[in-house]
This record gives sequence, C-alpha cells and structure tokens, in this order.
Amino acid sequence: MKVLVTGSSGFVGSNLCRALIAQGHQVRAFHRPTSMLRLLDGLPVEHVIGDLTQPEGLPSAMEGVDAVFHAAAWMGGHDQPGRQYAVTVEGTRSVLQAARKAGVARVVHTSSVAALGIPRNGPDPSSALMNENHAWNYRPDYYPYGYAKYLAEQEVQKFVASGLDVVIVNPTLVFGPGDLYRQSASIITQVAERRVSAAIEGGINCVHIDDVVAGHLAAFECGKTGERYILGGENLTHLQMLQMIASVVKAPPPNLVLPTWLVRSMAVPAQWFQTFLNLPIDAALLRLSGFYFFYDLSKASNELGLVSHHPVQQAFEDAFAWFKTK
Repeated sequence: MKVLVTGSSGFVGSNLCRALIAQGHQVRAFHRPTSMLRLLDGLPVEHVIGDLTQPEGLPSAMEGVDAVFHAAAWMGGHDQPGRQYAVTVEGTRSVLQAARKAGVARVVHTSSVAALGIPRNGPDPSSALMNENHAWNYRPDYYPYGYAKYLAEQEVQKFVASGLDVVIVNPTLVFGPGDLYRQSASIITQVAERRVSAAIEGGINCVHIDDVVAGHLAAFECGKTGERYILGGENLTHLQMLQMIASVVKAPPPNLVLPTWLVRSMAVPAQWFQTFLNLPIDAALLRLSGFYFFYDLSKASNELGLVSHHPVQQAFEDAFAWFKTK
C-alpha cells in the first residue's frame, strides 16, 4: 500500500515509518519544513512538506494514498493552548477532511490515554482500572493537552458518523529509542543526572515504543471503525517507575514520596516560576499528583491480539542506551 504518516519526524511517527517499510509498504512522510529529520535518516520514504495548520497542503499529500496514520501532535508546553488547539484539534479535522475527499480506505488516529480524563481511583488503585469507556471528566484548563486530545477524538467520531473508516489508538506513557524531542526533558535523563530526589503519590502506565507501533499496525488490520484501543504496558506507582529507572541508569533511587496535598498546593506558584525552577515535569501536571493512571488493556488484547509486551525495564534500558549515543 501507499501510506501517509503525519508526524513522521517524531518519536511514534518515525518508528511507524520504519515498521511500515519493513512490511513492504510505500511510505509518504508528512512533516513541517522546520522538522528535524534525524529519525528518518536512511529510510526510503517520500518526503512531503506541510503543516497541519495550513490545510491547503493536505489534498496533494493524500493523492494516491491507501491509508493514513495520523501521528502528528503538538508537544509544546501548556502555556500555548491556542497552538495546542490549532494543531491537535483543527489539524485532526483537516487531516480527516482531506482523507475523506481523497477516498482513503482507513485512518489510524494516534490519540492518548490523556483523552480519557482522570481516574476514579479508590483506596486500592488496582480496583478501578480505566478502560476505553472512560469519559472526559476534568477541568480543561487544568489539563489542556488531555482536553485537546479528547476534542480531537470528538472530531474523529463526527467523520466516522459520516462514513469515514477511522480507528483510534490511545498509547500510555511511551519509552524507548528515538525519543528525540524529549531527550533532555525525559525523566530517564533527569534521573541519570540526579535531578530527581523524590517521587509524588500516584502512578502511571508505561509502554515500550515497539509495543505502541505493533498496536498501530494491529489496529489498522483488526480494529473496529470508531473504536478506541489503549496501547499500554505496565501499571507502576511513580516511586516504582523512578526506582526502576534509577537501577537502569545506575543512579541513587529516590525513597521519599511527597504527599499529594503538598504537591498540588505547589502547582500554581510553580507555574509562575517554572522558568527558574527547572522542574522535572511541567508545573501544570503537579495538579495530577495522587491519581493512579492505571489502565485495563484487555480490549486491545482481545480484539487486536496484543497479548505480549516488552518489559518496561527494557523500554527504559533501550531509551537510555539510545540517549547515550546522541
């Protein structure tokens, strides 16, 4: 097939290009003129220059295309909600409009588990795993990235209702080789540089990039139109994640867990002074302390056949090894 990949120069997009080429497909790599192309070096792709905020370039990019993997996303900070909306929501709408006009057979839309909102965890986090039926339930201004991803999924559903074949995938927190844009900001790099001395309460699901790519390909082959599929790995508390990373990078593991009330109280002042504080995460995300973003992966397992996963420690090891070569 001839396949268009948006966000082709990024972490997920470039790995998708590599996997599609390995399957024998012709890949058209859509990216901005200013994008770093290091992750596409040596790949036999057809480069197409464009910008999701300038939709007039999309029809020509879609010419002759059989399938689209829409992996482009705005990865900037939380301080640019206008840019976030333009790229993530309006950009998705423009991609789907162009795909429909071009007669594209199927689109795989890369969303995020952030689009599901926040968990309703009780005293036992494992008793309230989030799944694909979870609906957005949080203040948009507290989590603009997640809300933009949610709105983009609403755009997908509108096009599905009008007859376009689109499948949604929702990766959790992705690790592995090729995370070029987050290299210096990666929690792995920060633990290795001994910049993380404490954890916050709560937890997260982490997944290897290879499993995310495999999930995209399986969703294209087996996914049901209009359905979303969580692509995840292991549910870990923040402390478990940091201690595992510390063992990989040979750094002292944090043993202190800051209480939720303290971390959340720091969110607003930390946003004021974020430029000077050099925090390990975006200050806006401090409000999410105490939540256990743990997910049920059974739908992707049952419907897409994703039954095996790389260990998360391998994801950390592969990412750290890649970082050290760059």
